[in-house]
Amino acid sequence: MRAFCRQVPVYARAIGALACLCLLHLPGFAGASETAVEQSGNGADLLQDTTYDADSRSSETAAAAEQLVDAVPAHPHDVPLADAVVAAAGQAEPLLLLGAEMPPGTAQRLSWSATELFEGVPVSTPVLAVNGALPGPTLCLTAAVHGDELNGIEMVRRVLHDIDPKKLSGAVIGVPIVNVQGFRRGSRYLPDRRDLNRYFPGNPNGSAAARIAHTLFKDIVAHCDALVDLHTGSFERANLPQIRADLRNPDVVTLTLGFGSMVVLHSEPTVGTLRHAATMAGIPAVTVEAGGPAQLELTEVKHGVKGIETLLTTLGMVKKIRLWGDPEPVYYRSSWVRADNGGILLADVSLGSSVRKGDLLGTITDPMNNARTELRSPYAGRIIGMARNQVVMPGFAAFHVGIEAEKVLPEETVSESEQPRQTGGYVDGMSE
Repeated sequence: MRAFCRQVPVYARAIGALACLCLLHLPGFAGASETAVEQSGNGADLLQDTTYDADSRSSETAAAAEQLVDAVPAHPHDVPLADAVVAAAGQAEPLLLLGAEMPPGTAQRLSWSATELFEGVPVSTPVLAVNGALPGPTLCLTAAVHGDELNGIEMVRRVLHDIDPKKLSGAVIGVPIVNVQGFRRGSRYLPDRRDLNRYFPGNPNGSAAARIAHTLFKDIVAHCDALVDLHTGSFERANLPQIRADLRNPDVVTLTLGFGSMVVLHSEPTVGTLRHAATMAGIPAVTVEAGGPAQLELTEVKHGVKGIETLLTTLGMVKKIRLWGDPEPVYYRSSWVRADNGGILLADVSLGSSVRKGDLLGTITDPMNNARTELRSPYAGRIIGMARNQVVMPGFAAFHVGIEAEKVLPEETVSESEQPRQTGGYVDGMSE
């Protein structure tokens, strides 16, 4: 995997290497979720993770108390992912998946039965698979792990149906709707109010969520060499198209370099997420966040499709002309700006806006007395996530700022006590 750097432009390799080198000295950064910045004694900015709310729903935090099995080992890799196409020799092999044997150069719609309804009727989930005529790695695309996140569903459809099996090196497996029961109800959650993305790699004898997670991981994900998990913001929040990736992991860094012009946010995966389970099983994984829930946003869909197709090109799995220019910034820090008053939030910025320290982000107006409170950016950076205009209460996370930084100081550290990653707790609505 580390040799992947030979297949990307020199400038991109330099960026990736710098990111990886710098972050080796920063074990406590947590850009995937909400963070607050404190000032250390030596003047360095330290990140304190404030992701988990004490008053979170018990059904969601229940994952912490449930015993999950060890990650299902991935199939052994003879060569790193990045070298798989170049190193592949001979004939492509049949793809064995979900009881089917797909010959090289074919595409097929398969069915994954994760669970049953109360009536004992199996819940079948479509799986789209393309097995290329040429040997190479296997890439997995998952979407709608949260049932109300629609953009990823359309991304998977467009990518899979645009691939010519006769010209593909390797295989691409797409699960457009992982959480079918949530999707049918228009809900983020499973029918028992559990967040499926807190239960991976699952447990065959655990809760409904843990069992579904286990079958997805064992039957599909463990057969892949890399994973892209597609998400949106949640709870009426939207995200600028971005890649969430653990930049301490060199294999993951090389994967992020393949997406072209897409924002990268350093993000340690939360225990229980699909991204964390895949990475622990030796499968490099990233999360793509794009847009918001409960609606199909074509601009974000096109952005995500372009990124995934650029990745396929970079890996050598397909041969297309790369159209994207210089990469977007890599943000090692981010912070949510919260409301201090209740009322109606009206934004003065949009996703992707560049802001300076002190710039007006939005206004909260009390509809009863017309009192107004301004929300201003405490940092220079870019709006990478934000709440839609709505009624808010004190403490509501309103604007997610990717913080600009010329460099990352090696002496910056964060204590282990500032990393509540092992709790399996509730993430305050912005991410995977």
